[in-house]
Amino acid sequence: MIRIEINGQDEFWRDAVFVEWQHQYPHRTLTKEASGSFMIEPEWLDDLKRVAADCFSTVIEAPVDPSRRSWFRQFLPRE
Repeated sequence: MIRIEINGQDEFWRDAVFVEWQHQYPHRTLTKEASGSFMIEPEWLDDLKRVAADCFSTVIEAPVDPSRRSWFRQFLPRE
């Protein structure tokens, strides 16, 4: 399993990724973690990137240790 993040143009398009993924691949469940990232099978990555691109979104591999990213974010200015 690999950890990924889904970033949408806005919340509508990010949600559209999940709707389209469920429609195209109902047997492939995205497992959400408390950090907001998702766990997927590595072989799903290309398909998920394609679905996300169709929904004006991107998929990136998340860090192995999500707490480290949270720690760094406390030093960055918020929008």
